Amino acid sequence: MTAIAHRIGGVRWTSPKTIGIFGIVLGVAAAWLALPPLESRSAALPLLFGLLAVAAGIWAWTRDQRRVGGGAIISGIFGIALGLFATKSSTAHLDQVVVWSALGAATLRYATPLTFAAIGGLYCERSGVINVALEGMLLSGAFFGIWGAIWASSWAGNEAWIVGLITAGLAGMAFAAIHAIWAIQFKVDQIISGTAINFLALGITGYLFIDKYGDSGTPGNVTDYGIPDIHIPFLQNWYFIGPIIGQLNLMIWISFALLVATYFFVFRTPYGLRLRSVGEHPRAADTVGISVYKVRYIAVIASGAIAAMGGAYLSLGFVHSFNENMTAGTGFIGLAALVFGKWRPFPTYMAALLFGFSSALADRLPSAYGNQWGTLFQALPYVLTLIAVAGVIGRSIGPAAAGRPYVKQ
Repeated sequence: MTAIAHRIGGVRWTSPKTIGIFGIVLGVAAAWLALPPLESRSAALPLLFGLLAVAAGIWAWTRDQRRVGGGAIISGIFGIALGLFATKSSTAHLDQVVVWSALGAATLRYATPLTFAAIGGLYCERSGVINVALEGMLLSGAFFGIWGAIWASSWAGNEAWIVGLITAGLAGMAFAAIHAIWAIQFKVDQIISGTAINFLALGITGYLFIDKYGDSGTPGNVTDYGIPDIHIPFLQNWYFIGPIIGQLNLMIWISFALLVATYFFVFRTPYGLRLRSVGEHPRAADTVGISVYKVRYIAVIASGAIAAMGGAYLSLGFVHSFNENMTAGTGFIGLAALVFGKWRPFPTYMAALLFGFSSALADRLPSAYGNQWGTLFQALPYVLTLIAVAGVIGRSIGPAAAGRPYVKQ
């Protein structure tokens, strides 16, 4: 308690950073006040809180706190817009759409494939290799994961999903190995190589899907041997918390463990230091005896396996079927989350949750407000990505050597 009190006592409440953070909170409150359970019907509250958030953001921005200042400005603008829209809506429609426990559970489901893709990209790009092939690796994991599970279901029974995960990982590693050879060994432009992998994965999975399953599609009993949900009986009846985490898919829990493990590996171990050194200054790393090529090969191939796990979750744990191009840009949004999170695990996961929330909300909007609102919120991740890349909320600058082939001398 003494340490906590000391930490709180050491906060400069009038500093630009603190004011900027307070502005972000005000922007969130501007929208939240008009939503269930409060459901304020006054347009004055969103305007007041939103304008205060913008003012706090401008004050912090002009005092060189551009990250939190920009965040407060954006938060205030979005808070005003969402709050005003909510006050114009009927409470019946709001109660139908804004069910926080359902939105929370759906957010975790949508954020999980983004998390696997983004963390896979983190390992790859921290080593200095740009990976726009995450979409193709996700797609390969989705197809080969369900193909492996269907193939094994006759002899593995309900545990066929384990074979599916292994098959998905191997497929992702194969596509990543192609990317690694072209980008590292042959020094091909990494953007072009990654784009080629995406098209290759789309073509191969589409051809094999039609060849093996045709118009009938994947079997309808995939749920029987899909990736299981983890039931936590003592949590399931808890108010609000139970519906969100009381029954989550195994892959969601694995994604939590992956975040923690990635943080400790990349920032707290000698191997992580080697990974980062190769991505920041490969010449210096080579000078002290670190094999740049070896580290990059391992990182790129590992990224393929991790991203493919996200694809396997989509087909085996979420949808329980496969359709051509079913990832539909999920890998690119995962890459956007990585950029938004500045190549760090936990900020990246926060971005994935934000993008996942927009997808969860987009699913619930059409029933009350029409399809056009769902489509609008599906576009929100791309808008936020543009904001991040443009540097409105702090510059998103990746590893210094990312995209630059290394030539050993």
